[in-house]
Amino acid sequence: MRRGILTIATVGLLVTGGVTACGDDSGDNDAGSDKKPKIGVILPDSKSSGRWENADRKFLEAAFKAAGVDYDIQNAQDDKSNFQTIADQMITSGVTALMIVNLDSGTGKAVLDKAKSQGVATIDYDRLTLGGSAEYYVSFDNEVVGKLQGEGLTKCLTDKGVQKPVVAYLNGSPTDNNATLFKNGYDSVLKPKFDSGEYVKGPEQSVPAWDNAQGATLFEQMLTQTGGKIDGVLAANDGLGNAAISVLKKNKLNGKVPVTGQDADLQGLQNILAGDQCMTVYKAIKQEADAAAELAIGLAKGERKETGQTVKDPESGRDVPSVLLTPKLIFKENVKDVVADGFVTKEALCTAEYAKLCAEAGIS
Repeated sequence: MRRGILTIATVGLLVTGGVTACGDDSGDNDAGSDKKPKIGVILPDSKSSGRWENADRKFLEAAFKAAGVDYDIQNAQDDKSNFQTIADQMITSGVTALMIVNLDSGTGKAVLDKAKSQGVATIDYDRLTLGGSAEYYVSFDNEVVGKLQGEGLTKCLTDKGVQKPVVAYLNGSPTDNNATLFKNGYDSVLKPKFDSGEYVKGPEQSVPAWDNAQGATLFEQMLTQTGGKIDGVLAANDGLGNAAISVLKKNKLNGKVPVTGQDADLQGLQNILAGDQCMTVYKAIKQEADAAAELAIGLAKGERKETGQTVKDPESGRDVPSVLLTPKLIFKENVKDVVADGFVTKEALCTAEYAKLCAEAGIS
């Protein structure tokens, strides 16, 4: 289990596109001062969520190209050794700023510390590296993401009129601090209901490495353990939600048992349209990528920028300059908002099987 709880200290608000430049007075980083600016990015995997390759890579590439800076984006494919090898290669190749999505805080810290020792500026992207040394942290307010999941599941159970529902948890990876934050968020909504007896706490499992296949196996065991008596599933992302749905389908329970998610990925949105998933949380990845890219471009050129927010690292106690964006709750009636924002296209979402459902949901 992760140690500590991430706490957020807001010292200002970041307006859209609004990180403002200030002088580099840190004194501990000369990145970009005598080198050609080059940015390295290490993504975590392509298995746990489609976002990393389908959204983050695309938006980061576009931002770097628009700024005319050299960049190298690679994916560690959930391999810690490969993660460190990629980082070493990027540092050797002369990157002046390095952005990482850590696989766990231990590996991430080792990479950040090595980069710092070589004069390379660093950013934690999407996941904070506990005890790390990144100059910035860019993400969404992940406790709010979890809170929205809890609120979404509550609405879906209420709409179905379920009395004393048994709610199972499929948590994210125990090595991902975000998974801890998501759980803090949905526990803040659901635990009072468990404590009062309004809801019944069912089985709970954390899914190593966000692995969807393991998630399906674990959920199948939960369903067997309860004799099929699970009335709601708090799944920590759309991939795990789809894993639970695959098991519910085998037992002819899909659509009857509300399932949550997050990421608003293509499969998750289609599951919502089909009525198999009750909600997801949309995180505007382009905003996250653009904010991180703006900071990375500045660091690569030896500049620092003011974010107006900090996050306290619970292991080191350090206040990390941060950008925290606001997520959005998505039900069937507002799936169209995700399409309108350009996160997914109508063509990809509304294939033959889903064309009628898209029309019913007002997606045109």
